[in-house]
Amino acid sequence: MANLKVIMIGDVVGDPGLEALEAQLPPLIRKTQADFIVVNGENAAAGFGMMEADLKRILAAGADVVTSGNHVWEKREFWPVLDAEPRILRPANYPQGSSGRGWIKLEKEAACGSTVSWLVINLQGRESMIPIDCPFQSFDAILENFYPSVSDNGIPAAPDPALIVLVDFHAESTTEKEALAYHLDGRASLVAGTHTHVQTADERVLPKGTGYITDLGMSGVVDSVIGMDTKICLDRSRNQVLYRMECAKGAGVIQGIIAEIDSSTRKTISLKRLGIRTDNS
Repeated sequence: MANLKVIMIGDVVGDPGLEALEAQLPPLIRKTQADFIVVNGENAAAGFGMMEADLKRILAAGADVVTSGNHVWEKREFWPVLDAEPRILRPANYPQGSSGRGWIKLEKEAACGSTVSWLVINLQGRESMIPIDCPFQSFDAILENFYPSVSDNGIPAAPDPALIVLVDFHAESTTEKEALAYHLDGRASLVAGTHTHVQTADERVLPKGTGYITDLGMSGVVDSVIGMDTKICLDRSRNQVLYRMECAKGAGVIQGIIAEIDSSTRKTISLKRLGIRTDNS
């Protein structure tokens, strides 16, 4: 079977981010013949949370799975959607009883014609964020559903080689993101950070074959502060008054990565950053 191509896109910020995604993701999928697409949509509803209509737009643009983070709880009317639609994930390490699910396993036919098993896991960090359940232990517990045996040091062994594991780690701390990536090295094919909306330039393949980037960036307005109106953000910082933030207006961008994964070993062969603007600059 041919190698697999995966696209992961950073946090969608409001209508500008949705419009950029709708304009740029479908042609990117066609051009690259990508086999699987993950999009973080937690800021799609005017910059805070998500609504069902936003989710439908992201899925229609080509996402196979939509991940999220701490802002997924902003719109209470969206909580039933978390329960009803399996392709939208909230972080898996929220306590039991939270709406929705934190991971999904699904089958999809690849561009080469073979059917591939994908496991997508959404986790949230705890450093400088809400101290929810441990993301390290949560990943281990999820993986035990698919490969229950453990190695000598007590860490679950790698899952079935036929299973491609993708992780969106929604976290503030770069230390925590890198630490989790090394904890997952060799057990996940890709670990991509989200949350900061600022794309990092540290994409690489870790020693045991896991592809990694600290933050995918965002889908939103280029001339902005993390996708939000620059003047409002400046006023907040200068005056220390929490004015309500609003999405910026202007040319949009989608940011993320495209990775090539060896279909037999599940290891990442290569990955590169994406940054595609709607104004073609």
